[in-house]
Amino acid sequence: MNTNKIALVTGANKGIGKEIARQLGQAGFTVLVGSRDVARGEVAVKELVAEGLDAVGIQLEVTDEASVRASAERVGAAYGRLDVLINNAAIIPEGDDAVSRIGDGVLREAIETNVLGLVRVTQAFLPLLTADARIVNLSTSLASFEQVGDPESRMSTVLTLGYNSSKAAVNMVTVMLANELRGTGILVNGADPGNCATDMGGWSAARTPAQGAAVAVGLATLGADGPTGQVYAEEGRLAW
Repeated sequence: MNTNKIALVTGANKGIGKEIARQLGQAGFTVLVGSRDVARGEVAVKELVAEGLDAVGIQLEVTDEASVRASAERVGAAYGRLDVLINNAAIIPEGDDAVSRIGDGVLREAIETNVLGLVRVTQAFLPLLTADARIVNLSTSLASFEQVGDPESRMSTVLTLGYNSSKAAVNMVTVMLANELRGTGILVNGADPGNCATDMGGWSAARTPAQGAAVAVGLATLGADGPTGQVYAEEGRLAW
């Protein structure tokens, strides 16, 4: 019987997701490495296992209901529970642009993955969550109305409506789920990893994936008296 705490990280075959999986593994978790591409997921798992971590690959395409349902059934059959759920999988769709130029399909693609996919995964795994489970949803400063609305902020110059608006919706999902689960012992928070050197953030970014991952891992390992329904960056609570 596996006595480790069990954590699932979506989109964990690379970037911040893989670093979250690595740090949770280093903290003693059995880490389920969610990946829509089985082969890429297995490469990440082999890397983590070679480091002495307890990592297991799981095929999980957040936009595919059948894939999500099958992954939840697999986790239930293998472990019977889930202690941490990290909703990391997200995209900046090709063609993401300003309000005046973005295409319907591009906006729809961002919402399908970043919002509906996150909700789909959360709903599927909620029955497996333990009484003291932690849910962490990856967010961004680009979802902050305060920062994007400030003409002096660099965030106001980033014209990606699909990504920004979908992540703003993720913040609302986070708060509403925290309210729904308040008093159950399950804590729900969001993490802004900052602009990290990844495929999404660009390889010239100053922050490392490991630095970004630490924000989410800190929230995933909170004690019972930890906050819920908040979004945090490295510097503290993220302005809404």
